Amino acid sequence: MTMRVQIDAGDVGAIQADTLVIPITRRGETPSALPQGLSAIDRRMGGRLADALAAGDFKANVGDRLVIYGPRDGDLVRCVLLGLGEAEKIDDAALRELGGRVGREAARANTGRVALVVPPGPGLAPERAAARLADGILLGAYDFDRYQTAGSKATGKGKGRDARRSASSRLRIAFVRRTKGLARLRSEVRDTLHVTESQIAARDLSNEPPNVIYPETLARACRSMARAVGLRCAVMSDAELRRRKMGAILAVGQGSQHPPRMIVLEHGATAARKKKGTLAMIGKGITFDSGGLSLKPAASMPDMKHDMSGAAAVFGAMRAIALLDLPIHVVGVIAAAENMPSGTAYRPSDIIESASGQTIEIVNTDAEGRLVMADALHHAVRTWKPDAMIDVATLTGAAMLAFGPWATAGLGNDDALLAELREAGDRAGETVWPMPLLDVHTKAMKSKVADWKNSGGRDAGVSTAGAFLKGFVGDTPWVHLDIAGSGMTSTQTPLHVGGATGVGVRMLTEWVSARAR
Repeated sequence: MTMRVQIDAGDVGAIQADTLVIPITRRGETPSALPQGLSAIDRRMGGRLADALAAGDFKANVGDRLVIYGPRDGDLVRCVLLGLGEAEKIDDAALRELGGRVGREAARANTGRVALVVPPGPGLAPERAAARLADGILLGAYDFDRYQTAGSKATGKGKGRDARRSASSRLRIAFVRRTKGLARLRSEVRDTLHVTESQIAARDLSNEPPNVIYPETLARACRSMARAVGLRCAVMSDAELRRRKMGAILAVGQGSQHPPRMIVLEHGATAARKKKGTLAMIGKGITFDSGGLSLKPAASMPDMKHDMSGAAAVFGAMRAIALLDLPIHVVGVIAAAENMPSGTAYRPSDIIESASGQTIEIVNTDAEGRLVMADALHHAVRTWKPDAMIDVATLTGAAMLAFGPWATAGLGNDDALLAELREAGDRAGETVWPMPLLDVHTKAMKSKVADWKNSGGRDAGVSTAGAFLKGFVGDTPWVHLDIAGSGMTSTQTPLHVGGATGVGVRMLTEWVSARAR
């Protein structure tokens, strides 16, 4: 379902919808009266809203939900009261989560037209709340159900849901309090939703099954998106990768019937924008990771379509950057390959030569992400000499164990750049947590028979993987983001139903936006 959000302010009494959603805050133990400006709606509901609050059963704690049905002969089918907790504690995260809960309400069966009516109160002013609510609504309404057919018994949702999915749905946010800057507010919401929709595009890309998204089709998706938003797109085939001596990505992909691709997305390639510098973002695009000959356990396989979540993040961020038309030169490089076991697959003990000329001993074919990233990082440094470079990858199980789905590991060769990313993540609602990158981590990745080995064992897995990547960035200020835990999760939140999260899109866009300013 495609969700479109409309923003209005004032005159909510006559609002037309089948389902009204009203957030309720409290200052004491429980709300006892209807918030200001909702009396006209309550009259249409036969006084049932005020009666429900006066009874004292609805505590308005965070997560509380109360459905109140209108009179049979009335024009409102239902009102849903959502608890927000204490009014003074409403922050940006609470607003986004409220939006997510409203998005879930809109996605429920048989809700019809949905409107969110926002009463006045601390933290709920239109100037502060509109964009965050709209952001949350789209994320909360998201569901990757494009392969469920009409009447699917697996979902129990049947033809009605499938029929609604075929058209876009519009959700109205109506603020009780009027605002003079409604046009500016709508513009801010539009810009916010460029980023939100790009995060959803990243979720879609990562959630696609591996028989649909593989290196060639990932490249095709990038070309299509680039045409739609005005990015340059160039794709290196396996023949060009061989010509450029990109032996690392070629080795990873040689066991698959789908040859690897290196994809370049470019925004703002003008002299004026290059004066503000060049930023590079590198995404790991392993479209399916079987582990290669170092085969993964069967239980680990189903999620391995998400091993291109770093590529999806770069895809989404570049889309958002183009739609926002940020005045700076940005390059996104996606290293796409499929890691499969076969008679042509690369082997443990192989020694390969990367595009940089450095040699790598293969210790474990399941440590393939750092190999494709090595060639991509070197290509970005050699071609564009970026002022700063960020790579995003589902790189290590160690990051997943350390942080779960709640944070992204960050490390690099430039503390100031890492601080920029952490601040951008804080503003965007994505947590980056620093990890050490010490000389001993680099020593652990040195091979006795080549320049590097591609695995340093279980100890300090996040840092040793980062140390390997550091060997291919030279003096370029660089940060590595390991999203192995945060890029995909089965944990459900108001903003996420499971699967790909699209993490990194909003943080990278916020970082580029700050650099452009």
